[in-house]
Amino acid sequence: MIIVAGEALIDLVPTGLRDVDGLDDGPDDGLPALLPRRGGGPYNTAVALARLGTPTAFCSRLSTDRFGQALMSGLRADGVDTSLVRRGPEPTALAVAHVGDDGSAAYSFHVEGTADRLFTAPDALPGAARAVSFGTCSLALEPGASAYEDLMRRASARGLFTALDPNVRPGIVPDADAYRARFRSWLPYVTLLKLSEEDAAWLTDGEGDPADAAREWLAAGPYAVVLTRGGAGLTVLTRDGLELSVPGEPVTVVDTIGAGDTVNAALLHRLDGHGALTASPAPDARQWRDILAFAARAAAVTCSRAGARPPHAGELAVSPAG
Repeated sequence: MIIVAGEALIDLVPTGLRDVDGLDDGPDDGLPALLPRRGGGPYNTAVALARLGTPTAFCSRLSTDRFGQALMSGLRADGVDTSLVRRGPEPTALAVAHVGDDGSAAYSFHVEGTADRLFTAPDALPGAARAVSFGTCSLALEPGASAYEDLMRRASARGLFTALDPNVRPGIVPDADAYRARFRSWLPYVTLLKLSEEDAAWLTDGEGDPADAAREWLAAGPYAVVLTRGGAGLTVLTRDGLELSVPGEPVTVVDTIGAGDTVNAALLHRLDGHGALTASPAPDARQWRDILAFAARAAAVTCSRAGARPPHAGELAVSPAG
């Protein structure tokens, strides 16, 4: 089982409709209609993993409001284990998506007083757990961030494979320098660090090349760092000196919402297929090429449709890992 720990929220996604009733609405004219969609980086990762066929559990705290009920229903519909989900009366966090002409997405967040902020770590993780994935807003918003951080340290101490996608949202980070220092403090407890080139640039305050930063981070703890480069593909760097890249899959991009989360899930799923979530030998170059290519294909499917809608295994023409 892979456990995904972190927030679930509701994305408010523009529909592209500029005037839903065909009338001139005065000062509101031109504002897009917004549709609620289930989201949150860890939530999307859990759903994507389950859709790929990996036994998955979600560890979080969800609201008992209507949005929270919809989030729980979505997890159950895709077969995600919800036994580690706690509930609370606080509202569900909201993320307003702003989609550019090229399909890229930016977000503004409404997270004050929301349910996930009060997350407390479970006393123990299931014995079947082999990996735990962390990331996004949940590691930036206190007091829950400290609880997720404690869970990361405990999972690492137990010998579990730990994955981290910081998925930085600068708008919710109160102190950039403090967050960067905290990020570095996580690295000794991380097996796989996955992040975008934009994340790497922010975490280094724009200094140096992302690949150089990745090499420094490898020295601090992770076995592998995977850099995502949008349509240009993915690059992996490992502690034993391997560096290789695969191109992105050509696709007509509708939006990029959930693409990075799909990459997280696809990497973990395919690593599992190679037996690399255990004490087995680390993937070789041929296996890493397969893993990255699979992740690129999965992300392309997500980018080809609106919102965070990760693919099912059957959509990817999955072949045996090799």
